[in-house]
Amino acid sequence: MIVWLNGTFGVGKTTTSAELVRLIPEAHFFDPEQVGIMLTHATGLPKVEDFQDWALWRTLVVETVTRLAGQLGGVLVLAQTVLVEDYWQEIRAGLETAGIPLHHFVLHADRATLVRRIEGDPQLPPSWRLDHLTAYQDALPWLSREARIVDTTHLPPTEVAAHIAAAAVTPDRT
Repeated sequence: MIVWLNGTFGVGKTTTSAELVRLIPEAHFFDPEQVGIMLTHATGLPKVEDFQDWALWRTLVVETVTRLAGQLGGVLVLAQTVLVEDYWQEIRAGLETAGIPLHHFVLHADRATLVRRIEGDPQLPPSWRLDHLTAYQDALPWLSREARIVDTTHLPPTEVAAHIAAAAVTPDRT
């Protein structure tokens, strides 16, 4: 099974992923961003604003996740922001074709909370993540159709992870 955490930058995907791996027996973490980082080292690829714009990234994410899930078994937890609906559809279709159950969650917080979290994170400069808040708001309608929204505004990551873990094992929801 795959648990994919989506949502804008600074919403808590990485922290929640760590909690999920701690909570769910036989859970493992993989960051699809690493596939994009790998591709940025290849010469000859067209210039793009975001590595997700490469169809190769989407193909390799599906292939990598499929093979990891087969190798590791259990639950594979992924944390990756995907705000382009066509890109998500492509990834989802690839995972469905592979026959891997997919549980897609969008971590959400109100804009003021996101700004506070992003500006308070000493590890990354805030401007790039703040610049993507509008793209997230624009994507929220389709994300709401494609995933279960989990409001993290007033919840600590441990509670968010507990909610997701419980929902992911409920058989009638995907």
